[in-house]
Amino acid sequence: MSKLAFIVTEDWFFASHFLPMARAAVAMGLDVVVIARVREHAAPILATGARLEPLEAERRSLNPLAAAGTVTRLAAILRREKPDIVHCISLKPILVGGAASALARIPRRIYALTGLGFLGARQDGGARRARALISHLLRGPLRTSRTRFVFENRDDPVLLGLDPEGSDVLILGGAGIDPLAYPSMPLPDGATLRVAVIARMLWSKGVDVIVEAVDQARRGGADVTLSLYGEPDPSNPKAIPPETLEAWSRRPGIRWHGRTDDAAGVWRDHHVAGLASRGGEGLPRTLLESAASGRLSLTTDVPGCRSFVREGIDGLILPVDDVPAFARALVALAGDRARVARMGAAAAERVRDGYTEDNVQAAVTGLYRSMLAS
Repeated sequence: MSKLAFIVTEDWFFASHFLPMARAAVAMGLDVVVIARVREHAAPILATGARLEPLEAERRSLNPLAAAGTVTRLAAILRREKPDIVHCISLKPILVGGAASALARIPRRIYALTGLGFLGARQDGGARRARALISHLLRGPLRTSRTRFVFENRDDPVLLGLDPEGSDVLILGGAGIDPLAYPSMPLPDGATLRVAVIARMLWSKGVDVIVEAVDQARRGGADVTLSLYGEPDPSNPKAIPPETLEAWSRRPGIRWHGRTDDAAGVWRDHHVAGLASRGGEGLPRTLLESAASGRLSLTTDVPGCRSFVREGIDGLILPVDDVPAFARALVALAGDRARVARMGAAAAERVRDGYTEDNVQAAVTGLYRSMLAS
């Protein structure tokens, strides 16, 4: 039996985004092991038929000695497991997993970039130098003739010096969604335009931009409210402090609800999905879920967001950090409910054409088969 090893930072991240890939691999007859820091999300991973191998590593840490220790421990796991393919998901697991795979002499590697994080969001000299270093590592020391790259948009490979049309590059429609879990629903009744943000509460997600835009729109007379769903990520330096979220909740028409496990229920009760991202996205899952539910997206002109949302068709793409532009868009949408419904219907059709779990499973199954045959 051929074996596939996923390497990912956290069990919750794998459970929320990548279970379809695990199910596809198990359905192929592969022995699948997921190597991650295990906390509270082992059950859904094990339910796919995959095994779990715990690996303690703090993803926020930039300590080189800690990274070297993680590489050493991971290499020992890979030598014991002897996978035929190592599938590394997101940047840090790619760097650590690529180095460990080299030590364990595993040539078949998949480097899946789910976004570039702050390296994609920032355009200063430090970020450019960091991207150049990452590009050098991925195209040089960490690359073999059997390495394949997976991206969720066509901008990210270009930023790293790779050809999005290359035979070693696969572009996926994000992590894929299950249309049955997110059926297209009629818009809620009522005169108020209800906007929701479902995301980790991070400054990089532009949550503050949506908050200020709703404030401006309301002061301008628009009947609009905002609901925030999500928690700060304590391992992310861009986490918004809870006291800030609570202060926003005290503003008229704005409420932070914390984490939700019912995204479909949120979209049933709202008209518009907001994501004012400052960049670094792959293809945000929240945009796929809201679109499948028949909700238009109000988002920014950054990779991932602009590759999915079609301006004026199923959403609006606005400049990064442009609070007045978001406020004007909210005022316009609040006064044109027919447009809101029309774009929401277009979004529901869009996501079902290439962005479903079945689409993702078919693509990764083909990738695994071609790699095992090489």
